[in-house]
Amino acid sequence: MKKSLILFLALIFLTPSLALSNIFTFKAGLFIPRAQSDLWTTEFENMSFSKTNYTTTNFSFAYEYFLTREVSVVLGIDSFSKNKVGNYVDYVGIQLAEGDFAFPTEYMEDFFPAHIFNVSITPIQLSLKLTPMGRTGKFIPYVGGGVGLYLWNVRLSGDLVDFDEVWVYIPDGIDIYRIKTVDAWENNRISFGYHAFGGIMVPFTKRMTFEVEFKYNRAQGELKEAFGGEEIGEKFEPFDLSAYQISLGLNYWF
Repeated sequence: MKKSLILFLALIFLTPSLALSNIFTFKAGLFIPRAQSDLWTTEFENMSFSKTNYTTTNFSFAYEYFLTREVSVVLGIDSFSKNKVGNYVDYVGIQLAEGDFAFPTEYMEDFFPAHIFNVSITPIQLSLKLTPMGRTGKFIPYVGGGVGLYLWNVRLSGDLVDFDEVWVYIPDGIDIYRIKTVDAWENNRISFGYHAFGGIMVPFTKRMTFEVEFKYNRAQGELKEAFGGEEIGEKFEPFDLSAYQISLGLNYWF
């Protein structure tokens, strides 16, 4: 959250036109990752956490500058960060002379293989906003969309079952898998994306309105360093940074 506030303040000082901005907005809501790429899928298939565990509250800030009565430009920043620890659901860890291995859960475990999966996404977005019915009245509907830069990090730290390294446990004739310790981290990455949104504002004083908004973000990031096949041992497709956002906001009109 501190990182997001610093970035947003920097945007304000670096954008001269914001001196003429007409609305300042603060929003709070739900950030729901779409989570459709294979790294997401692999984690949810193997670990004790699920997609719903990565839905979390988030906060947003924005400045809006009027171009006409119906059209405005919006510069905003969102934040998302979620850190979950999970165990492998179908395997337990057993220590052998050759190292640590993943066995089926019917075996008596020496330990439970587990790791942390952390994802953080900070979209910085420039939007065009349309209010087709103008900005007066008891209800002010709006739609919009635009482009953005997505600052993101992905980290996997702890035990990793290497399904590419298959051993045979001779006494029972079953396949077992090597467990290795990893700390794979894609850090301070930047990707390009786009978004669309719609909502409604409800005035309750001369200078303040309440709003409800739905937004869809679409972006993906290349996994090059830690998840590109060197540390993890498997090459993943671009990481899905897309998300759905449902938020409640408070607008202050200048």
